[in-house]
Amino acid sequence: MEEMEEELKCPVCGSFYREPIILPCSHNLCQACARNILVQTPESESPQSRRASGSGVSDYDYLDLDKMSLYSEADSGYGSYGGFASAPTTPCQKSPNGVRVFPPAMPPPATHLSPALAPVPRNSCITCPQCHRSLILDDRGLRGFPKNRVLEGVIDRYQQSKAAALKCQLCEKAPKEATVMCEQCDVFYCDPCRLRCHPPRGPLAKHRLVPPAQGRVSRRLSPRKVSTCTDHELENHSMYCVQCKMPVCYQCLEEGKHSSHEVKALGAMWKLHKSQLSQALNGLSDRAKEAKEFLVQLRNMVQQIQENSVEFEACLVAQCDALIDALNRRKAQLLARVNKEHEHKLKVVRDQISHCTVKLRQTTGLMEYCLEVIKENDPSGFLQISDALIRRVHLTEDQWGKGTLTPRMTTDFDLSLDNSPLLQSIHQLDFVQVKVPATPILQLEECCTHNNSATLSWKQPPLSTVPADGYILELDDGNGGQFREVYVGKETMCTVDGLHFNSTYNARVKAFNKTGVSPYSKTLVLQTSEVAWFAFDPGSAHSDIILSNDNLTVTCSSYDDRVVLGKTGFSKGVHYWELTVDRYDNHPDPAFGVARMDVMKDVMLGKDDKAWAMYVDNNRSWFMHNNSHTNRTEGGITKGATIGVLLDLNRKNLTFFINDEQQGPIAFDNVEGLFFPAVSLNRNVQVTLHTGLAVPDFYSSRASIA
Repeated sequence: MEEMEEELKCPVCGSFYREPIILPCSHNLCQACARNILVQTPESESPQSRRASGSGVSDYDYLDLDKMSLYSEADSGYGSYGGFASAPTTPCQKSPNGVRVFPPAMPPPATHLSPALAPVPRNSCITCPQCHRSLILDDRGLRGFPKNRVLEGVIDRYQQSKAAALKCQLCEKAPKEATVMCEQCDVFYCDPCRLRCHPPRGPLAKHRLVPPAQGRVSRRLSPRKVSTCTDHELENHSMYCVQCKMPVCYQCLEEGKHSSHEVKALGAMWKLHKSQLSQALNGLSDRAKEAKEFLVQLRNMVQQIQENSVEFEACLVAQCDALIDALNRRKAQLLARVNKEHEHKLKVVRDQISHCTVKLRQTTGLMEYCLEVIKENDPSGFLQISDALIRRVHLTEDQWGKGTLTPRMTTDFDLSLDNSPLLQSIHQLDFVQVKVPATPILQLEECCTHNNSATLSWKQPPLSTVPADGYILELDDGNGGQFREVYVGKETMCTVDGLHFNSTYNARVKAFNKTGVSPYSKTLVLQTSEVAWFAFDPGSAHSDIILSNDNLTVTCSSYDDRVVLGKTGFSKGVHYWELTVDRYDNHPDPAFGVARMDVMKDVMLGKDDKAWAMYVDNNRSWFMHNNSHTNRTEGGITKGATIGVLLDLNRKNLTFFINDEQQGPIAFDNVEGLFFPAVSLNRNVQVTLHTGLAVPDFYSSRASIA
């Protein structure tokens, strides 16, 4: 309850609110304090003059604080009411709560009336000392502000709870402290007397037992006055205006001020807002619970830092003493560094404890205040402040955001002394970081290659105690060149695609965390396949292409030529594959060759500059690239024929074969880059792909002779 006290004190006088009123900004002020901080505005700023000029402003007209400079940005203690010709610059004081308070331009005239009834100066303006929003009062003056009866009730209960403890009324000798009060019997009981004189059975079982403080409040406080409308003092609040978010009376609805607004029953809105505030408090309660646990964690960290510091210093002193005289001078320097680290860690954690404690105290105070407000049974009074409280609860919950409850400092001293150097190297003795991860171990039984892909797996050493945040896998270029990063992440297995065929790669891996990077693992030598095993790629094929036989057999549903590519690309080495003609009807002219990934898929292969192909019918063949036809050669294909494609990227040329005989000369020279096997055909043709084939013997022997 004590943490709620700040919520119950006026920002002007610093004391508990007395006859509090609610400003349109939802903040509260004592009625007397509100009168003390009134100032006068120029005649041109008054509501009457504005209405006369047709500006159409409301009775409570907020001023533009960004342009008025109500208080200096530097905390100098002085402020001014810029824009008020009749209000001279006045000193700005601070209330006991630390809030800036602007005194009136002149003292109010003496009067014997109550603060609410006493007249206020003409064209008076009041500035909220908490949010610094200003407004001009209308003819009603301070009577135009509703009274916060809920806040008065919470203050009464709080003051009663802080009074002296109540004593049991039935103890025979020294009265014990009362623990409950029976509202029906109007008697305070201690636990033994309650069990003896007020058993929880029989006719007394229906009696209501309450805490002593609550019982004293219900006994001493007089019934509250019924809420009345601020505009019509003889009318009670009967409805709630949803648009204006305020209780209204029947006369407010009749006169037309709220006639077009949506209104709801006062009791229904009271229950709804109580439910909303309770739900908002649930989230804030969770944050407060986390904050309490976090404070315990921080306090434990202080103890751990102290213990680790003592242990670390003892180890350091033992090592330094073993080196005798040569280490004495260096020992003092090292101890100084440890103590500095120790003090730095303690300062960071203590600062975080202080900050979190203040924040938690404010949060708990708001929670207790809200819980007390929820206990209030006055619907109208509750609804006057419920919206503001709900917003405050959500705002306070958001302040406990991600990262707020995370320690800013670790308890470990990530330092160790290396005493291995010889005595002549003592002057170079320094701390070394030993919290980097251990060197990863490549798991050879799980590392393998397939075609031009390599899969590598690794793990941390079994006795490693330092966790790794991630790993860095490096491969060379396949020609013994420099290593390059191919993977960075937390996984301990990685597959690298797109390597060269028939090439040797070196692989290594290292671990890292926030402290640093481990040494490299042992280097693993990987050999990619000499020949390629692949199938057609349905993902990049034209939609009319029909694939079967595990994507090794292909045909088409269209009479027009459509293109399909192989899944594997080649950029290095010598590669040979064959295609068998399974069906050949009506003498079509399919095309075979290689292409880039972005080749046109809806025309014959070779029609654009992205493909190099041979198209053939039942009598002859042609080579085609960029829609240019060359080297007509006699000899065609029939059902059962075999077409061979040989891509020699070492010599940068492309050669075609029909039934194991070379078809024409070398088709294309100076081909380099990344190529995919390709075929174009229509519905009259079906072919099957054969891969993993060795280069024909006659070509190998011819290449060796050359």
